[in-house]
Amino acid sequence: MRSETELMMKGYGLTTAEMFYHMPDHPHVLNTFVWQDYDLAPDHDKLLNFIGFWQEKLDGPLHSVRFVHRKMISPGEWRHVTGEFHYH
Repeated sequence: MRSETELMMKGYGLTTAEMFYHMPDHPHVLNTFVWQDYDLAPDHDKLLNFIGFWQEKLDGPLHSVRFVHRKMISPGEWRHVTGEFHYH
């Protein structure tokens, strides 16, 4: 398993999805579930795999999904710093 920093250096960003789903015993009641993982935009394979798992294995049918994706760093922004000097 790769570290979060390694994933971010390879272009992954943090994807957060909010799933709205119907309660299995009360189909007129909506509930929410929040999912987060590092994923690659624009394909979002991990998110789509999770949605597929949900639809195949879980009882509460999905009503809707909304998500955001944020790249924390990119390779051009990373630099190794061993010290810092402030000059006034």
